[in-house]
Amino acid sequence: MQRDEQVRVIKTLMAHIDQGTNVDAGVVRRIPVTDYTSPERATAEWNTFFRTHPQVIGLSGDLPEPGSFITLDDFGVPVLATRDAAGRLRAFVNVCRHRGTILETERRGRKSRFVCPFHAWTYDTGGALIGLPKPEHFGYADKACLGLVELPAEERHGLLFVHPDPNGTLDVSALLGGLDQEFPSWEFDKLIHFGDDTYETPMNWKLAIDTFGETYHFEKLHRDTLAPLFYGNVQAYDIYVRNHRMTLCVRTIDEMRNMPEEHWHVSMGAFPVYYLFPNIQVNVGAANITLVRVYPDRDNPDRSFSRISFYARPGALESEGAVLRELAERFGAIIRDEDYVAAAAAGQGAKSGLVPHFLFGRNEPALHHYHQTYRQALGLPPLEVVAGA
Repeated sequence: MQRDEQVRVIKTLMAHIDQGTNVDAGVVRRIPVTDYTSPERATAEWNTFFRTHPQVIGLSGDLPEPGSFITLDDFGVPVLATRDAAGRLRAFVNVCRHRGTILETERRGRKSRFVCPFHAWTYDTGGALIGLPKPEHFGYADKACLGLVELPAEERHGLLFVHPDPNGTLDVSALLGGLDQEFPSWEFDKLIHFGDDTYETPMNWKLAIDTFGETYHFEKLHRDTLAPLFYGNVQAYDIYVRNHRMTLCVRTIDEMRNMPEEHWHVSMGAFPVYYLFPNIQVNVGAANITLVRVYPDRDNPDRSFSRISFYARPGALESEGAVLRELAERFGAIIRDEDYVAAAAAGQGAKSGLVPHFLFGRNEPALHHYHQTYRQALGLPPLEVVAGA
C-alpha cells in the first residue's frame, strides 16, 4: 500500500471512531437463500468459477527454490506446480502420460525428477519426459510429444496463478484490477511459508466467504478473541473492479494519534484484508500473512473446504518464530471454531427452506459487492434493494 494511501486509510478509520460512523453501502439488500442451497446454482458456480477460471494456488514462498513443488486437486484438475531449473513457475496436469496415474502424491517438497509410481516413467521439473524403463520392450514412444500437459501459469507480485484449462487465457493484470499497482508494495514474493491447515465445513462455500466480509459480528461472535484487539463495526473499504480491500481497525490506532504522520505505517493501527474474486482472502499483518482459499464440494452445495496457508516476513521466523506460529494457530482457531461454526449454522437455517432471504446491511458493503459481482458473472440480476431501508 502506497504511503499516501496508508495515511488516507488511517485517517478514515480515525474519523469513523471519532464520529461513531462506519462505511455505508447506502442501502440494505436481500439475497435469496437459494443462492446458497440450489444444486443447479452450485453446478454453474463450479463450471464458471473453478473449472474454467484462473486460480491462485499459493504464494512464491510455496516454491522457495528450483526443484520445489506443490500439488493440489482443489478445483477439478490435479495440478503439479514446480519451480524449474531456471527458477520459473511451471504448472502441469499431475497425470502420467502413459496410463493416467497421478504422478506426484506428496503435497510439497523438492525434487529434480518426478517418477510415476505405476511404471516409473520419469519427468523433470519442466515437465519433459526424460526416461521410461525398458524402452525396447515398450515400443515407440516419442518423448518430445509425451511431456506433462502444461497449464498456463504466472507468478506476479508473489502470487502464483494457474489456469485449470491448458487452452485457457491467463490475464493477471485484469484479474488483479487496481491491485496490480498496490500489491508490489507488500513484497509478497519475499514471504516464507511456514504452515498449512484445511477446514472442511458443512456449509456452502459462499457462506465461508461471507464471514470475511464485515466486522459487524466482532463484538458478539469474537467478544473474547478479536473484540479486545479490534474496533468492531469500524472499517475502511475500497473496490478494485471485482476485488476489494477491507481494512479493519486495530485498537492500537489510538496510539498513533500522537505520532507524526511521517512515522505512520498502516500495520500500526489497521489490518488490511484483500478479497480476490472469486474465492481468495489475503490477510496482511505486520510480520505475517495468511492466505485463505475457499472451495466448494463440487457434488454437494452444503459442503465446502478452506485451505489456510501461513507466511512470515524474512527474518521473522528466526526472531519470533514461536510467537508467529502461536498467532497462526490462534487465528486459524478463530476461523474454524467461531466464524465457520456460525456460518455453518446459517447454512442450517438456509436449508430449512422457511426463510426466503438473508439481508446485507448498509454497514456490510463487501457483501454487497461480492454477491453483486458473483451474480453478474453468472448472468443473474442484481440483488434486490429493501425498500425504505
